[in-house]
Amino acid sequence: MDMGARTETDWSAEQAFLRELLAQTARGDREAFGRLYAATRGAVYAMALGVLKNAEDAADVTQETFVRVWSVAGQYRPDGSPMAWLLTVARNLARMKLRQDGRRADLTEAEWDAIPAKAEAVAAEDRAVLQTALAALDDETRRIVLLHAASGLKHREIAALLEMPLATVLSKYQRALKKMRAKLEGGDAL
Repeated sequence: MDMGARTETDWSAEQAFLRELLAQTARGDREAFGRLYAATRGAVYAMALGVLKNAEDAADVTQETFVRVWSVAGQYRPDGSPMAWLLTVARNLARMKLRQDGRRADLTEAEWDAIPAKAEAVAAEDRAVLQTALAALDDETRRIVLLHAASGLKHREIAALLEMPLATVLSKYQRALKKMRAKLEGGDAL
Protein backbone atom coordinates (compact mmCIF):
# COMPACT_ATOMS: atom_id res chain seq x y z
CA MET A 1 0.00 0.00 0.00
CA ASP A 2 1.43 3.38 -1.00
CA MET A 3 2.26 5.49 2.07
CA GLY A 4 2.43 8.77 0.08
CA ALA A 5 -0.22 11.52 -0.16
CA ARG A 6 -3.59 10.28 1.14
CA THR A 7 -7.17 11.28 1.76
CA GLU A 8 -8.81 10.56 5.12
CA THR A 9 -10.53 7.52 3.59
CA ASP A 10 -7.19 6.29 2.29
CA TRP A 11 -5.66 6.84 5.73
CA SER A 12 -8.43 4.79 7.39
CA ALA A 13 -7.97 1.98 4.86
CA GLU A 14 -4.21 2.01 5.45
CA GLN A 15 -4.73 1.81 9.19
CA ALA A 16 -7.06 -1.18 8.77
CA PHE A 17 -4.55 -2.81 6.41
CA LEU A 18 -1.69 -2.29 8.90
CA ARG A 19 -3.84 -3.52 11.83
CA GLU A 20 -4.54 -6.72 9.96
CA LEU A 21 -0.87 -7.18 9.06
CA LEU A 22 0.08 -6.70 12.73
CA ALA A 23 -2.54 -9.23 13.82
CA GLN A 24 -1.26 -11.75 11.28
CA THR A 25 2.33 -11.03 12.33
CA ALA A 26 1.37 -11.69 15.96
CA ARG A 27 0.17 -15.13 14.81
CA GLY A 28 3.58 -15.79 13.23
CA ASP A 29 2.66 -15.09 9.59
CA ARG A 30 6.01 -14.28 7.92
CA GLU A 31 4.38 -13.17 4.67
CA ALA A 32 2.23 -10.61 6.49
CA PHE A 33 5.33 -9.45 8.37
CA GLY A 34 7.10 -8.96 5.03
CA ARG A 35 4.19 -6.89 3.74
CA LEU A 36 4.16 -4.84 6.96
CA TYR A 37 7.87 -4.20 6.56
CA ALA A 38 7.49 -3.17 2.91
CA ALA A 39 4.62 -0.81 3.70
CA THR A 40 6.20 0.93 6.69
CA ARG A 41 10.00 0.74 6.46
CA GLY A 42 10.33 4.20 4.89
CA ALA A 43 8.43 5.90 7.70
CA VAL A 44 10.28 3.88 10.36
CA TYR A 45 13.62 4.79 8.79
CA ALA A 46 12.64 8.46 8.61
CA MET A 47 11.69 8.43 12.30
CA ALA A 48 14.98 6.80 13.28
CA LEU A 49 16.91 9.17 11.03
CA GLY A 50 15.20 12.19 12.54
CA VAL A 51 16.16 11.13 16.06
CA LEU A 52 19.64 9.76 15.41
CA LYS A 53 20.75 12.10 12.64
CA ASN A 54 23.02 9.35 11.29
CA ALA A 55 22.07 7.20 8.30
CA GLU A 56 23.92 4.04 9.38
CA ASP A 57 22.51 4.16 12.91
CA ALA A 58 19.03 4.82 11.49
CA ALA A 59 19.32 1.75 9.26
CA ASP A 60 20.40 -0.33 12.28
CA VAL A 61 17.50 0.95 14.39
CA THR A 62 15.07 0.32 11.51
CA GLN A 63 16.20 -3.29 11.41
CA GLU A 64 16.04 -3.55 15.20
CA THR A 65 12.54 -2.05 15.16
CA PHE A 66 11.24 -4.79 12.90
CA VAL A 67 13.00 -7.49 14.90
CA ARG A 68 11.25 -6.10 17.97
CA VAL A 69 7.91 -5.83 16.16
CA TRP A 70 8.15 -9.49 15.13
CA SER A 71 8.56 -10.54 18.76
CA VAL A 72 6.03 -8.15 20.35
CA ALA A 73 3.36 -7.73 17.65
CA GLY A 74 0.86 -9.41 20.00
CA GLN A 75 1.20 -6.44 22.37
CA TYR A 76 -0.30 -4.03 19.82
CA ARG A 77 -3.85 -3.07 20.77
CA PRO A 78 -6.05 -2.50 17.70
CA ASP A 79 -7.78 0.54 19.20
CA GLY A 80 -4.65 2.65 18.51
CA SER A 81 -2.95 3.69 15.29
CA PRO A 82 -0.67 0.93 14.02
CA MET A 83 1.66 3.45 12.35
CA ALA A 84 1.93 5.46 15.57
CA TRP A 85 2.72 2.24 17.45
CA LEU A 86 5.47 1.31 14.95
CA LEU A 87 6.94 4.82 15.03
CA THR A 88 6.88 4.81 18.83
CA VAL A 89 8.85 1.55 18.87
CA ALA A 90 11.35 3.08 16.42
CA ARG A 91 11.62 6.37 18.34
CA ASN A 92 12.15 4.57 21.65
CA LEU A 93 14.87 2.34 20.18
CA ALA A 94 16.53 5.37 18.57
CA ARG A 95 16.50 7.29 21.84
CA MET A 96 17.97 4.27 23.65
CA LYS A 97 20.76 4.19 21.06
CA LEU A 98 21.46 7.88 21.64
CA ARG A 99 21.66 7.32 25.38
CA GLN A 100 23.91 4.29 24.94
CA ASP A 101 26.25 6.16 22.61
CA GLY A 102 26.12 9.36 24.68
CA ARG A 103 26.12 11.50 21.56
CA ARG A 104 24.03 13.60 19.25
CA ALA A 105 25.39 13.81 15.72
CA ASP A 106 24.04 16.11 13.03
CA LEU A 107 22.63 14.62 9.87
CA THR A 108 24.63 15.69 6.82
CA GLU A 109 22.89 17.16 3.80
CA ALA A 110 24.04 14.14 1.79
CA GLU A 111 22.19 11.87 4.22
CA TRP A 112 18.99 13.95 3.98
CA ASP A 113 19.33 13.99 0.20
CA ALA A 114 19.69 10.18 0.19
CA ILE A 115 16.15 9.70 1.55
CA PRO A 116 14.42 9.96 -1.87
CA ALA A 117 16.92 7.49 -3.33
CA LYS A 118 15.85 4.91 -0.73
CA ALA A 119 12.13 5.57 -1.08
CA GLU A 120 10.46 3.13 -3.42
CA ALA A 121 7.53 5.53 -3.81
CA VAL A 122 9.80 7.79 -5.89
CA ALA A 123 10.39 6.43 -9.41
CA ALA A 124 14.02 6.28 -10.54
CA GLU A 125 13.45 8.75 -13.40
CA ASP A 126 11.83 11.24 -11.00
CA ARG A 127 14.73 11.31 -8.54
CA ALA A 128 16.91 13.71 -10.57
CA VAL A 129 13.99 16.09 -11.05
CA LEU A 130 13.15 15.83 -7.35
CA GLN A 131 16.77 16.56 -6.35
CA THR A 132 16.83 19.67 -8.56
CA ALA A 133 13.58 20.97 -7.10
CA LEU A 134 14.67 20.16 -3.54
CA ALA A 135 17.90 22.11 -4.03
CA ALA A 136 15.80 25.28 -4.24
CA LEU A 137 14.66 24.83 -0.61
CA ASP A 138 16.34 25.69 2.67
CA ASP A 139 17.49 22.77 4.85
CA GLU A 140 14.55 22.75 7.26
CA THR A 141 11.93 22.98 4.51
CA ARG A 142 13.68 20.28 2.46
CA ARG A 143 13.47 17.94 5.47
CA ILE A 144 9.73 18.54 5.80
CA VAL A 145 9.16 17.78 2.11
CA LEU A 146 11.34 14.66 2.21
CA LEU A 147 9.68 13.28 5.31
CA HIS A 148 6.22 13.80 3.82
CA ALA A 149 6.65 13.07 0.13
CA ALA A 150 9.38 10.44 0.14
CA SER A 151 8.80 8.75 3.48
CA GLY A 152 5.03 9.04 3.72
CA LEU A 153 4.80 10.66 7.15
CA LYS A 154 1.73 12.77 7.89
CA HIS A 155 2.28 16.44 8.69
CA ARG A 156 1.46 15.94 12.37
CA GLU A 157 4.01 13.11 12.54
CA ILE A 158 6.61 15.39 10.96
CA ALA A 159 5.78 18.15 13.45
CA ALA A 160 6.36 15.76 16.34
CA LEU A 161 9.51 14.34 14.79
CA LEU A 162 11.08 17.74 14.10
CA GLU A 163 9.61 19.25 17.29
CA MET A 164 7.86 22.04 15.40
CA PRO A 165 4.30 23.39 15.57
CA LEU A 166 1.96 21.68 13.10
CA ALA A 167 0.99 25.05 11.58
CA THR A 168 4.65 25.79 10.82
CA VAL A 169 5.12 22.42 9.14
CA LEU A 170 1.97 22.91 7.05
CA SER A 171 2.89 26.43 5.92
CA LYS A 172 6.49 25.48 5.12
CA TYR A 173 5.27 22.48 3.13
CA GLN A 174 2.78 24.55 1.10
CA ARG A 175 5.39 27.25 0.38
CA ALA A 176 7.87 24.53 -0.60
CA LEU A 177 5.44 23.05 -3.12
CA LYS A 178 4.93 26.44 -4.73
CA LYS A 179 8.66 27.11 -4.84
CA MET A 180 9.44 23.68 -6.28
CA ARG A 181 6.67 24.01 -8.89
CA ALA A 182 8.05 27.39 -9.95
CA LYS A 183 11.57 25.93 -10.14
CA LEU A 184 10.41 23.03 -12.29
CA GLU A 185 8.39 25.31 -14.58
CA GLY A 186 11.37 27.62 -14.97
CA GLY A 187 9.76 30.60 -13.28
CA ASP A 188 10.77 32.59 -10.25
CA ALA A 189 10.02 31.00 -6.92
CA LEU A 190 7.84 32.77 -4.37
